[in-house]
Amino acid sequence: MLLTIDIGTTNFKSALWDYDGNRLAFAAMPLSISISDGAKHEADPSLWFSAFEQCCRKLGNLKSVEAIVISGNGPTLVPVTEEPKSADLLVPNQARCHSARLWLDRRAEKYQDEVSAVMGGFVDASFFLPKIVGIKNDEIELYNKTRFFLGCPEYLAYKLTGQAKNVFPSDGFDRWFWNDDVLKTLNLDAEKFPAFIRPGDQFGIITSQIAEHFGFAKNIPVISGGPDFFAAILGSGVSEPGEALDRTGSSEGINLCTLNHVQDKRLMSYAHPIKPFWNVSGIINTSGKAIEWGCKVLGIDSFDDFIALAKTSKKGSGGLVFSPYLAGGRSPVPSRSVSACWEGISLACGREDFANSILEGIAFAIKDVLAVMQEKGEKAKHLRVTGGLADCVYLNQMKADICGLEVLEGAHKEAELLGLAIIGSCFMEKYASYKEASSVLYRVKKRYAPI
Repeated sequence: MLLTIDIGTTNFKSALWDYDGNRLAFAAMPLSISISDGAKHEADPSLWFSAFEQCCRKLGNLKSVEAIVISGNGPTLVPVTEEPKSADLLVPNQARCHSARLWLDRRAEKYQDEVSAVMGGFVDASFFLPKIVGIKNDEIELYNKTRFFLGCPEYLAYKLTGQAKNVFPSDGFDRWFWNDDVLKTLNLDAEKFPAFIRPGDQFGIITSQIAEHFGFAKNIPVISGGPDFFAAILGSGVSEPGEALDRTGSSEGINLCTLNHVQDKRLMSYAHPIKPFWNVSGIINTSGKAIEWGCKVLGIDSFDDFIALAKTSKKGSGGLVFSPYLAGGRSPVPSRSVSACWEGISLACGREDFANSILEGIAFAIKDVLAVMQEKGEKAKHLRVTGGLADCVYLNQMKADICGLEVLEGAHKEAELLGLAIIGSCFMEKYASYKEASSVLYRVKKRYAPI
């Protein structure tokens, strides 16, 4: 049996799986974030460990767990200010850390050009290096106190194993991560940057204190599932060129499996989890966040009520057009200056049109990303939808219609957790490859043909 953990921006999710892809138990806990000054987006990492503890209680007997596989949101930076003592890993004041700077955090914008020049290509302020350079230049006391800079899932693994390691997702990510030469050029202290491992590698084994406290067997390995998108690619069954994934959530990530390494500053391209393929991706910063914002603006209490209101609008939202760039652009325009707007407002527009236009704006933003991919010679043959909005029938059909592609809804909308089960199953040698495991464990629940 496997325990899989995915740390989202607003939810901590966990599941127990057998090796046939059957989810035996599921538990989730909400997470809070702090937003201030428009640019600061922070989370308290201690809440991730608390959520882990609460989820473990809900999942029940953990004695049969053979491995723990972890992924999480990113690029989220955790400055760890105190190294834990192995005997005291469960004591709250051990493994102290400063607030985590979420992937939405923009306060390092003034350093992104400096880092981009060193890395030989654009590096957005949301990534690790601009954030760390910003801490050194603007918060020297915090920089000096920091023992390690870790990512989000790496911090939880550190708490469970006492081993500090970072994760390099895959080939092609060199522009967004560091090596000794980069650290030297940016005048950063190499000892603050733990060694890299890859997804599927082992962080370490759980400490005896963790095992006893939670009821695990001894010497359980803790495995890297990589960033959440890496696990989601596998968990959505995307294993052949032309297959595409739409990861819904606070943001929206479009991932397309390709034969070629696409080079375009509007997109990201890196090695696919399944060799020898590549993955090309584009990210919309605020999709689910745009709906959440729309609920507040329109005075709507819930997501279901928002969808119900939107469904009363005519297609095309009465001519009202919304661009969903409420926190700048990532793809296809990587710029903070890109902003959201409504166009075509008239006296005929009602609340239902404003709600529906937000959904249509998200779908057209997806189409925009897919169009850039097609411009580079890479065409999606369908769109596999996962994440928090994956079971929204109205939105799935809208995406199919606007993008002109069949949308596939999987049996498990939490593709990250299924992907982690795939990674863990291969680590435990239950399958010969990620491709084999993905093809067996992923199942289509529903199809939406474009109208």
